[in-house]
Amino acid sequence: MILFSFFLKILSKCYLIFFLLIILSSVMCLEAKVYKIGVLYWSMNIPGQVAMRNGLELEAKKINQEAQEKNLSKIALVPMVAGDGETGIENQIKQMYQLIDQKVDLIIVQPTDNAALKNPLIKANQQNIPVIAYDQYISGGKLTAYRTSDNYQAGYLNGEYVSSIFLGKGEVKLILVEYPHVSSTVERLNGFLDALTYYKCKYKILKTYNAVEPISGKQAGLNILKDFPQKGSVDLIFCVNDGGCLPIVDELSKKGRKEIRIATVDGDPVSVKNVKESKLTVIDCAQFCGPLGAETIKSAYEYLTKGKTVYHALVPVFPITKETLKLYPGWEGPIPNSFNKPWITINKKWKGEIKIVK
Repeated sequence: MILFSFFLKILSKCYLIFFLLIILSSVMCLEAKVYKIGVLYWSMNIPGQVAMRNGLELEAKKINQEAQEKNLSKIALVPMVAGDGETGIENQIKQMYQLIDQKVDLIIVQPTDNAALKNPLIKANQQNIPVIAYDQYISGGKLTAYRTSDNYQAGYLNGEYVSSIFLGKGEVKLILVEYPHVSSTVERLNGFLDALTYYKCKYKILKTYNAVEPISGKQAGLNILKDFPQKGSVDLIFCVNDGGCLPIVDELSKKGRKEIRIATVDGDPVSVKNVKESKLTVIDCAQFCGPLGAETIKSAYEYLTKGKTVYHALVPVFPITKETLKLYPGWEGPIPNSFNKPWITINKKWKGEIKIVK
């Protein structure tokens, strides 16, 4: 009888341990949730944006690898590409509504237009689906977080550098190639003009063109040649991105317009080569596209797992000139150490720091 009672105690303990293991296993399974993240990309025809996507998706794999090792929550991406132009804007509106209807856990979006996504963002807010924008902002509604390059810095560094080139050479005959539909390009233009003013570089804007990708860029290049056919009629062209700028460089080069200097933004490898070979382009302020994509998905994972993340942060841009080429690591990074800018400037130090805005 005593022996039987002893066995019952052992058996009950085994059942208790087994029961506890089941509970522990269930808890661990709950912790290892898979979050569904919808990702709305803008264009796969603009190389910088492709690099941002690569950086985002590579970091997502790293997050999942670490989560697998530690039995933490993972993420599953639902990617969609809007495309270029007006069609792309309409596509992205539809795509965002689709993700909301799918009840994803979070939406990451690279907006094709600052204003166009206002209504779908408001709907996401109403459905309690967090939305993180990167590269561009959304006007209207409430974002959970915003990650972008320091676009004002990009324009400002361009203006600062060309001011040192044209110092004491009279009024600069200037053409602007802009794109007023998204915040990043607007900020670049503002920074550029502010730097010209700050450094007292006199200029006259001859004409403004719109271009942000190869087709519109090629047309802008042809129009510039048509509108200003005489050599010496244009001193400087500022382009808000390489997607529109590279075709302009090609069209002007075909016609031998080597006297024109070009300042641009993005850091496309072809544009970097143009700087190196003195093919019109004198400065290209490069985004760290890979790190920007990585920072975006890291902020999304942080919010999903911890319930909070820094709202607004800026990834620095790098001023590529002939003097700084050897310091530039490329789109994928890593972000290099600080250095002194080798041109006439009041603020000598370039700092490779991610800036927390708020």
